[in-house]
Amino acid sequence: MDTSTNDLLEGSPSKTGQDGSSATMRVAQVSRPNGPLELVERPLPQPGSGTVRIRVLACGVCHSDSMTVRGLISGIRYPRVPGHEVAGLIDAVGPGVAEWKVGQRVGVGWNGGYCGYCENCRRGDFFACVRSETTGVTFDGGYGEYMIAPASAVALMPADLPAVEAAPLMCAGVTTFNALRNSGARPGDVVAVLGLGGLGHLGVQYAAKMGFHTVAIARGKDKEPLAQTLGAAIYIDSQAQDPATELSRLGGAKAILATVTNGDAMAAVQDGLAVNGTMLVIGAAESLQVSPVALLMKRRSVKDGIPAHQSTQRTHSPSACGTACAP
Repeated sequence: MDTSTNDLLEGSPSKTGQDGSSATMRVAQVSRPNGPLELVERPLPQPGSGTVRIRVLACGVCHSDSMTVRGLISGIRYPRVPGHEVAGLIDAVGPGVAEWKVGQRVGVGWNGGYCGYCENCRRGDFFACVRSETTGVTFDGGYGEYMIAPASAVALMPADLPAVEAAPLMCAGVTTFNALRNSGARPGDVVAVLGLGGLGHLGVQYAAKMGFHTVAIARGKDKEPLAQTLGAAIYIDSQAQDPATELSRLGGAKAILATVTNGDAMAAVQDGLAVNGTMLVIGAAESLQVSPVALLMKRRSVKDGIPAHQSTQRTHSPSACGTACAP
């Protein structure tokens, strides 16, 4: 998907009519579960009440997009345009939208809006809104030249932040940043990031910028230069060393940000937590074995790293990006 999305949308934007009535756009859609990405031309959609139209400048490619492509989430209506790491410009504003204006530079992430009045929303847990929308799942996402998004799903972006660097921050960036921000770790604490992929490479940078004694854990000696470039003070090669033992030698980790999708790899680092340490799970592993004894003896904890207020957070990043494609 990394290259095919880029290739499909490469070139100049589609021609548009002045009144938008005969305007068209190109999108990369999936017509059925497990189907291919198809480049098609569609009429340019008009924003309805409470929504805005965004001209997509770049869209990150996230592993979660595969859930739309493969039909792993129930209720997806096809054809569907994936993509939930969107950076672009507001192109049109629908009725009832007062907070956004044409020309503003914005982003859209996984959380595609919330109602604001259900019990979860009233408690500030917008991610758990019972009427929530999901970008690229319940409505068309950013694998196209334009998209329609609920106004509540849109985040303002700095005008000088390049779109290709900004797009991955809307999912991988906000997830890792907020997990670390709410981890309880303080500057100087040992914080480990397990994995150096799309989530992990951002997590290492955030951790270093937050002043943590940052430890990167990945497979293979070849990833050490990357880890050091990203800001890791220490690199642990999990193929040559026992990561839990190495973390214990440092006094244990106040927080371990588990970005991998392998439950065994997560289980292998649990004993590297310090007293009152927490493993924050943001990698979507199918299962994870946890030792109650290991938790009880040192008051450790394992919890999800998705923050309650993720949908309302603005993110800031060091100069970095994940995989993003510009139309």
